[in-house]
Amino acid sequence: MISMIAAVAKNRAIGFENKLIYWLPNDLKRFKALTTGHTIVMGRKTFESLPKGALPNRRNCVLTKSSKELPGCDCFDSWDDFFKSCKPDEDIYIIGGASLYTNLLDKADRLCLTEIDDTPAQADTFFPEYEEDWQEKWREDHPADDRHAYPYAFVDYVRR
Repeated sequence: MISMIAAVAKNRAIGFENKLIYWLPNDLKRFKALTTGHTIVMGRKTFESLPKGALPNRRNCVLTKSSKELPGCDCFDSWDDFFKSCKPDEDIYIIGGASLYTNLLDKADRLCLTEIDDTPAQADTFFPEYEEDWQEKWREDHPADDRHAYPYAFVDYVRR
């Protein structure tokens, strides 16, 4: 199964200046719970934005045209090359950035989104439009609290 995972604002904003816009502890816990033990695939800029490099207990894969080796990662110059390296039953999570989300949306079976009830003042990176081709399968709503400045929902979508 190929899933995309992201935290998106009401306007689908996901980042600003190569950083996440929102720091939501429960979103980070969900990300870890869903991706641990599986394969994550990202672009080079997303890899470079990770504070400690490759994420533990996951197969870290980077799609990049750079020939530079990235510690703890398998690097591929195309989706096709990456996909050939996967087992038929491998769970794959596309974790960003925006160009991977846009270019690979048609390959995904599921979207695992954290939808944040906010529109940020500044954003330069956006998740692609997904409302028309996807059907909500599961939702868990959460109010704002002392660790989460905005209401948010964990929402899983499947292709229509």
